[in-house]
Amino acid sequence: MRRLAVRPRVGSPLQLLLLAFSFALAGYAGVRLLADDWLSVVLWFVGAALVHDLVLLPLYAGADRVVARGLGVVGRREWTVYVRVPAAFSGLLLLIWFPLISGQVADHYSSATTLSGDAFLSRWLLITAALFGGSAVVLLLRFLRLRRATKERPPVIH
Repeated sequence: MRRLAVRPRVGSPLQLLLLAFSFALAGYAGVRLLADDWLSVVLWFVGAALVHDLVLLPLYAGADRVVARGLGVVGRREWTVYVRVPAAFSGLLLLIWFPLISGQVADHYSSATTLSGDAFLSRWLLITAALFGGSAVVLLLRFLRLRRATKERPPVIH
């Protein structure tokens, strides 16, 4: 029995060049980042990885199961993406703008920019509602298209 040699799949020269460039850039950034206070940076990365793996991953995996059961799509888990995506974007916006959304630094923001810092909570809620509303419309359109496709199919005779 002859065994075929398995060659690793290599991308195009442009892909390899971009990959080499990204590794070089990441290496340069790593050297610059670790130059001053490398211990704090390493501790921060290790702590972030541990918090993600031990706290956040079980939380959003559990939330994903609850959403799948709530939508009644336990067998069709790909439909949970219509809740995952707006929740992820809303959570990311909350994470980035939390000090202003919570009102903790509204006075500092007002003195630095001469703009009111009071509207961030309402804007975040509106963006979150728009994200979930748009996702619900896309899901509804998918359901309607799926139902129309199943009605147009001729019955299968066994």
